[in-house]
Amino acid sequence: MPRRSRSGIAVLLLCLGLGLSKSPGATAQQNDPPPAIAIAALPKPALTADEVASRLQERNREREAALRKLQGTRIYQVQYHGFFGTRDAEMVVNYNYAAPNDKEFTVVSQSGSKFVIDHVIKGLLDGEKEAATDENHDRSALDNRNYKFALDDAENSRDASQYVLDVIPKTDNKFLYRGKIWVDAKDFAVTHIEAEPAKSPSFWVKKSEVHHRYEKVDDFWLPAENKTESWIRMGGHALLSIEYKDYKITESTPLAPVAEVGSQAPSASTKISGEAHANSLP
Repeated sequence: MPRRSRSGIAVLLLCLGLGLSKSPGATAQQNDPPPAIAIAALPKPALTADEVASRLQERNREREAALRKLQGTRIYQVQYHGFFGTRDAEMVVNYNYAAPNDKEFTVVSQSGSKFVIDHVIKGLLDGEKEAATDENHDRSALDNRNYKFALDDAENSRDASQYVLDVIPKTDNKFLYRGKIWVDAKDFAVTHIEAEPAKSPSFWVKKSEVHHRYEKVDDFWLPAENKTESWIRMGGHALLSIEYKDYKITESTPLAPVAEVGSQAPSASTKISGEAHANSLP
C-alpha cells in the first residue's frame, strides 16, 4: 500500500479511536434508546437534574474508592470501508487494573490488517494509559465542571427504573461528548450512553455516533459494549467496537448503602475520576 494511503487511514481511524476512547462520544449498536425495564416497584423519586447528577457523582466516587483490582477480557474490532479501500482487524486483550490508575494489557490474539493493529488498536491501548492521568481525568469527568445536565421529560416518563439526562458540554473539548445518559434510579450509576463527540477528533471525521452500554458486576457498573460509528468527509465509513467480558473483581471494599432520597445530597462539584465511573473504560 502506498505510504500516503496508509497515513491517511491511520489519521482517520486513530483520531476516531483516540478521540472517543475517553468520551463515550464513543459509543453503533442501535439508534433507539434502551428498552424500558418493567419492575414491580414504586415510581422512582422525583428529583431534579442537578440532584440526580449530584448523587451520581457521589456514588461514582464511592465506587472508585471501593474498586481496587479488576481483571477482564476485551475484543477490539475495527472496520473501515471507503476512499482508502477496505481494512479490518481484531485483537483480543486480557486486562488487569489496580487502583488508582495502573492498567496492563496482554495481547491474546490478533488478526486482520497488521497496519490497523499496530497503528490503531495498539494506539487505543497506549492512549487509554495516557488518559488515566489526573489531568485528563479532570478534563473528561462527568461532572458539573464539564457539563450541564437537564432531565429528558419524554424519556423519563417511559421508564420507572432509570433517570434520563441530557448532557451538554460546557466547552468544545475532544474529551467530552453531548447526548443522553441513562442513570439507574437505585444505584445512581450510568447504564447507557448515546452521544456524539463535543468536538470532532479530526477534520476528516464528518459525523460520529456513539453507543456505550454498562452491566452490573457485583456492586460495580462496568463497560459491557462500546460501539462508535463514523462517517468520513471524503466518503467512507468506520466502525470501532469493543466487547468487554469475563470480569473478575479480585479486590474491593464494601460499598455503603445508597442514601435515602430526602437526605442531604453531596455537592455537585464532587470530583469523579477512576476505574468505576462512566467516563473510564475498565
